[in-house]
Amino acid sequence: MEGAGPGRCERLTADEMDEQRRQNVAYQYLCHLEEAKRWMEACLGEELPSPTELEETLRNGVLLAKLGHCFAPAVVPLKKIYDPEQTRYKTAGLHFRHTDNINHWRDAMSHVGLPSIFHPETTDIYDKKNMPRVVYCIHALSFYLFKLGLAPLIQDLYGKVNFTEEEINNMKRELEKYGLQLPAFSKIGGILANELSVDEAAVHAAVLAINEAVERGVVAQTMETLQNPHAMLVGLRQELAGAYQEVLHQAKLEKGSSARNRCPQVIPEGEDVYDWCLTQAEIQGNINKVNVRGALEEVDNALERQDVLALHCALQEPSLALRCVQRDNLELYLEQLSTDREEKALELGYLELLEQEEVQAGILTANRRGEKERAMLQAVGRINAAVRQGTPAKTLEALLDPAAQLPDVHSPAAPLYQQQLALLQRQHPRGELAHEELFVAVEMLSAVALVNQALDARNPSRLWSSLVSPALGLSGVEDANAQRYFDDLLQLKVQSRKAGAEFLSWNDIQDSINNTNSSVQDETDRVRALRLLNEALLQEDPEVTLAALLLVPALPDVALPTAPRYHSVLARARRQKIQATQDSGAALCWEEIQEGVCQANQDTVAARRMALGIAAINQAIKEGKASQTLRVLCNPDVALHGVVSACAEPYQEQLAALMATKGPAGSTKPCWVRHRLLDGAEFYLNLQTLEGSWQCPRHGSFYTTHLSREEMQSVITRVTLAHERERLWASRVALVVKLQARLRGFLVRRQLAARRHVLQEQRPAAVRIQACWRGYRQRRAYLHRLHYLKSNTEAAIKIQAAVRMWQARRKYQERLHYFRQNIKAVIKIQAFVRANKARGDYRLLVHTKSPPLSIVRRFIHLLEQSQHDFWEESEVLRLQEEVVKRIRASRQLESDLDLMDIKIGLLVKNRITLQEVVSHCKKLTKKNKEQLSEMMSMDKQKGLKTLSKEKRQKLEAYQHLFYLLQTQPVYLARLIFQMPQNKSTKFMESVIFTLYNYASSPREAYLLLQLFKVALQEEIRCKVDHVHDILTGNATVIRLLVGFYRNLPGQSALRHILAGPVQEVLQDRTLSINTDPVDIYKAWINQTESQSGHRSKLPYEVSPEQALSHPEVQRRLDISIRNLLAVTDKFVSAITSSVDKIPYGMRYMAKILRMSLVEKFPKASAEEVDKIVGNLLYYRFMNPAVVAPDGFDIVDMSAGVALRPEQRRSLGAIAKVLQHAAAHKAFQGDSAHLCGLNQYLEHTHSKFRRFISAACCVPEPEERFDVDEYSEMVAVAKPVIYITVGELINTHKLLLEHQDSITSHPSDPLHELLEDLDELPTVQSLLGDSVGSLADSSAEQLSQLSRTEISLTLTNKLVPVASSEESDTRSLLLSTKQMLVDLIQCQAGDSLPDILWTPASEHEEAAHEHLVCQRALWDAQSSAQLKHHPCLAANSRLSMEEKKRKVIRNLRRLESLGLVHSASHYQELIDELAKDIRNQRRHRQQRRGELLKLRHTLEGLDAKTLFYEEQIDYYNQYIKTCLDNLAASSKGSGKSKKLPSLHYTAAQLWEKGVLLEIQDLPPSQLKNVVFDIIPCEESGKFQVKAKFMGIDMEDFQLHYQDLLQLQYEGVAVMKMFHKAKVNVNLLIFLLNKKFFKK
Repeated sequence: MEGAGPGRCERLTADEMDEQRRQNVAYQYLCHLEEAKRWMEACLGEELPSPTELEETLRNGVLLAKLGHCFAPAVVPLKKIYDPEQTRYKTAGLHFRHTDNINHWRDAMSHVGLPSIFHPETTDIYDKKNMPRVVYCIHALSFYLFKLGLAPLIQDLYGKVNFTEEEINNMKRELEKYGLQLPAFSKIGGILANELSVDEAAVHAAVLAINEAVERGVVAQTMETLQNPHAMLVGLRQELAGAYQEVLHQAKLEKGSSARNRCPQVIPEGEDVYDWCLTQAEIQGNINKVNVRGALEEVDNALERQDVLALHCALQEPSLALRCVQRDNLELYLEQLSTDREEKALELGYLELLEQEEVQAGILTANRRGEKERAMLQAVGRINAAVRQGTPAKTLEALLDPAAQLPDVHSPAAPLYQQQLALLQRQHPRGELAHEELFVAVEMLSAVALVNQALDARNPSRLWSSLVSPALGLSGVEDANAQRYFDDLLQLKVQSRKAGAEFLSWNDIQDSINNTNSSVQDETDRVRALRLLNEALLQEDPEVTLAALLLVPALPDVALPTAPRYHSVLARARRQKIQATQDSGAALCWEEIQEGVCQANQDTVAARRMALGIAAINQAIKEGKASQTLRVLCNPDVALHGVVSACAEPYQEQLAALMATKGPAGSTKPCWVRHRLLDGAEFYLNLQTLEGSWQCPRHGSFYTTHLSREEMQSVITRVTLAHERERLWASRVALVVKLQARLRGFLVRRQLAARRHVLQEQRPAAVRIQACWRGYRQRRAYLHRLHYLKSNTEAAIKIQAAVRMWQARRKYQERLHYFRQNIKAVIKIQAFVRANKARGDYRLLVHTKSPPLSIVRRFIHLLEQSQHDFWEESEVLRLQEEVVKRIRASRQLESDLDLMDIKIGLLVKNRITLQEVVSHCKKLTKKNKEQLSEMMSMDKQKGLKTLSKEKRQKLEAYQHLFYLLQTQPVYLARLIFQMPQNKSTKFMESVIFTLYNYASSPREAYLLLQLFKVALQEEIRCKVDHVHDILTGNATVIRLLVGFYRNLPGQSALRHILAGPVQEVLQDRTLSINTDPVDIYKAWINQTESQSGHRSKLPYEVSPEQALSHPEVQRRLDISIRNLLAVTDKFVSAITSSVDKIPYGMRYMAKILRMSLVEKFPKASAEEVDKIVGNLLYYRFMNPAVVAPDGFDIVDMSAGVALRPEQRRSLGAIAKVLQHAAAHKAFQGDSAHLCGLNQYLEHTHSKFRRFISAACCVPEPEERFDVDEYSEMVAVAKPVIYITVGELINTHKLLLEHQDSITSHPSDPLHELLEDLDELPTVQSLLGDSVGSLADSSAEQLSQLSRTEISLTLTNKLVPVASSEESDTRSLLLSTKQMLVDLIQCQAGDSLPDILWTPASEHEEAAHEHLVCQRALWDAQSSAQLKHHPCLAANSRLSMEEKKRKVIRNLRRLESLGLVHSASHYQELIDELAKDIRNQRRHRQQRRGELLKLRHTLEGLDAKTLFYEEQIDYYNQYIKTCLDNLAASSKGSGKSKKLPSLHYTAAQLWEKGVLLEIQDLPPSQLKNVVFDIIPCEESGKFQVKAKFMGIDMEDFQLHYQDLLQLQYEGVAVMKMFHKAKVNVNLLIFLLNKKFFKK
């Protein structure tokens, strides 16, 4: 909607016109909000929320305090602003300390002189009572600051901004809700003029004259009117008259245009002359703006002329209000401002004046430069002095001084700096190093130090970056030699360190670089020569190969005659390399060529020696000397094998014969001999010159009679083999003999084998012969033995009997002795067997669906309650009662302490009497608490628990009502939704949690969980129309559920789950997570400027896209994202691995939430449902603890220590990623720069879904808490609750108000119970007649009595105690089971029919009687809460026969109901008893755990109570100090101890404004009424007596503290005597003045 336009063409009705007017008012107010928002943004330099959210944002006062800092920094320094980042406000809402911010803003406005008529009250802002007044004050402040030249003028945006229809309607409803009228925004200028001037009419006339002159456009007239003293304008300059005229005329035109843009219907307060004319503040503001513009032009002219004096005069101009202008820095000002002017011109593309802020910034920058230069000169002097002293540590300390503005200095290199700088200082002509020389020297030495550090760290990359650094200034450094530099310098470093030098100098580094470059050049030349040599090997020309070899440096001696051999060896090596590498282009390397040349030289030497040796052998053969021939044959150079000394003669003969077979080939005299080597090469030897050659000689003939090496070797081999064969036969004679012997043995064995073969064929005949012989001998011996025994038969029998007896006796004795020795082991075995049998029986009992009766009988005794069971039950009840009482006492103590805070605050603010505070404080002392407790214990028997029929019925009615509410959760669930949200929360905390004893026992925990379940199902069924309504709305049950489980068991669970990763985040000081590109960009700019000392050329305000265009920002963002992912992974692991640590109630309610949503929205996907369940488990339960761990006791924080903003920002970023992952929400839109995390979110979301599924897999509460439909009836102890009288009355009242909504059925039990209670009781009726006298007492005493606790033992009226159990199936089954337990324990039988129809023996009757007596004894010793149910006790006292008859009768009834069957021998009852046995064991285990938990709870409550007692001691000490001060002031005030009374007539009080009126009394009669104000003995209390015509009329007790309370609550008028109306504020003023000397 735009501004209100003209009316419609058709006639509007009155309602339509009224509606249009309200909408126009709402639109006008939204425009004023937008104006205030933009003006505050211009002042603060930060973006504010939309106008619809601005009011809520202003409530904490942070923005207002920052605004106060802008125009009054001395009054509102930044450190005084509470919660400047609004972290506390965002996490926990408003805090009372936020009011300090509002007060700071009000103080700042008072400081600058804004009239107090515009000031809003603190409650107008904090409690949002009158926000239009706040916006009105901001507009007035803008006009006033504009007049003072401290802020820009606020814009008029009426009709220039658009709002949606919904926003206008919402604002209209908000204004109607509070019934607020908009202030007259258009009359701000006039009000300012009236408030600030002495002569309002004169100022008004002067301002109108100025407007008229501006309208006429005559500069002289305008200037004359501006100079009118009545206009009260300052700073006028004659030379700027034309500019004044132009600017004022333009401002007037704009204001008139805005006024015309409004419609008369929109301005409810009517038209004002200043709607069209400029106010005095606006005129002054525009004059200030022109003056600033003129002063800036003078500055620009001075900069243009480079005139220092003119610049100084211009900077002294008062209109600029520049700070910190120093005459000593004028040259720097000129340089800095000229630079800023040029940079601005380059940025804009044209010349433009510097703004006032830019000039101020330039001055401050130049001042900082001047300070830095002076500090730099002092630091240089200290450095020269330290270098002369010769101490490296002091030199290093001086160099590290930031004021010296030197490059980075490295501490480990202190000796290097000292040594080199001292050398330079000695070489300097003046003996002092200037800053430039020091800068160059330190820069180079730091670079040298980095080189040494890189070498020490053995880091090649760091060394290379140091070598190429311009600061080092090395020459000849090449990229290709980086690794060689590192190796050579590292070797040089080691050598120098051995020599005693710790650091390499610059010359050492340069020399090493040069040497390395020379080595690399040599290697390059060698590579080129190797390439030529490999090419020569391809040409098959030894001469070319020889030429290439001569080019290779550092090769061994290369001889010209050996050239063919060089070529042959190298070519063969190359072919082998090609074959090995399968690479046709393979080339020989330096080592292979060097090896080949050496090999060729060695081959030449070896071939010549071999040739000479062969020539010597031929010569010896010719001479015919065998010994000489043998000697030359053994020459190693010839390498003949197998030469034996004994064959010398045969060698000579065979070789000579072979030589004789060869004849000369020609007539010429031969001189050359050809030799073929093993590799196929040929070597030639000249026998005349004894020179060898690898080339075939062109001239000369070859010897043909000359034996070659191969011929000699064949002869030697043949001769040596013959000789060896002869020696072999001579040495092997013994072996030949042995071979003959073995041949003879073979012949003998062959004959033996033939004999054995014959015997094997005749084996049966041999066996028969041997058997016949043995049989004959055995029969003969047997007959002799039999004859002997028959003749001695009796003796044989006696001997046998004696032997058997002896054997049996010995075996028995050994067995008995063994048992006696191992008696302990026998006992263990027997115990093991019995235990194994018992375990088997118990497994059969637990795991078998229908266990036999014998198994049940074995464990039936477990159903009996032992004395220890009764003690544990009573201890649980006692501890539960103690816990509830301690919780209530702690809460009451905390409430009283809060009230003490308020009263002490009022005491300090208004000087109220301390006796009121002391009287409240005395309630907290132990003595008074004991007296109050004794009084309540005495009155307890006189109130609701009086031993009378009426009170007893009342008590039982309340017990029945609360039992029904506790066990039937549907009533409370519906009652919650019938109340407003704030009341339902209070009701839950005060009554419902008390009704369930804060889930302190399994029964109460089970019932409270049932309430949450029913309430959640009811809310989803009635209030949730879409599956996502749970997320967008604020479900009441979920809010209460999360609040309950987060504060009690969930707090420790959250600590166990999140303490680890949160502690890591808080302890990691280096962790920095910032995902906002703009913040990263600004931090980068700030860091660059602080490090360089120069203003960055980049703009400071950029968009996220512009910020991300810088690589540095992207790099820092990537680092933050990596840190964020690493830390978030730890949180995800901690959360997903701790399913079992989440409270059972939270997990079960998550399961119910999932089931309810699936049931109501069957078409919703499983992913959508998991999102909602994840919202409950993570976002609502865990996320607040991640964002604010200090608020949920996740980590231990010291007193006064808070989380740093960086830590909260990191935790917020982690929580944001976890929230997106749990909700499966990708980053997009404003968070598009985080889209790289979307894949991680997908992966993490799958983990969360598995976590949610695991969390929902929990057993039902019946299984968890071992509760079934019979639990209430078999429970030994009755449930007891502890509730205050006030809570009981409030619950009764709410049920009466909403009973028709809670249940609509007329026969519902709730109606019956409420009818039994009759009307709503009072506190006096419930506490007894002894407090009836308090009916006329103060509300405080009544409130104290309403907090009196009473205990209710809950019983169920729907199952009367005296009724017969046969009327109810469940009680029938229960009583039957109880009697069967007694029968099975006392009488044996295979089945129930056997026990029931078999008469009991006397022994069984006696056992039953003993059991009954023992049970009766236990009941007599137990408290009333632990006694058995009366019906069960009556059945227990029957005899066995009576029990049998009653059981048989019950069984027939149960069989008719289909619960048991006689065909199965009533196995159903046996199964029920087995189930009870199993549950009894679990109940005992849970009871022991409950005892332990209650004891731990009491320990925590004791610690909390101790803390509150310490607070009480502190308050007592504070009050004692105040009392001492008051006593001291009383001594100085006078000797009188009693204050005089005051005597005023009503007319006098009416004139003072204290008395407003007296009902039914005319003003003329006020003089006849007299008021006496008499101070009482108790300070702070007064008795007011009224007299009419001298006759006493009435007395009135006046409490000073009540007056302060009324003033605190904003009540302006009170009544006295039910007729007189009194002004509260003026009455307080009168009492302060007369009695408290204030």
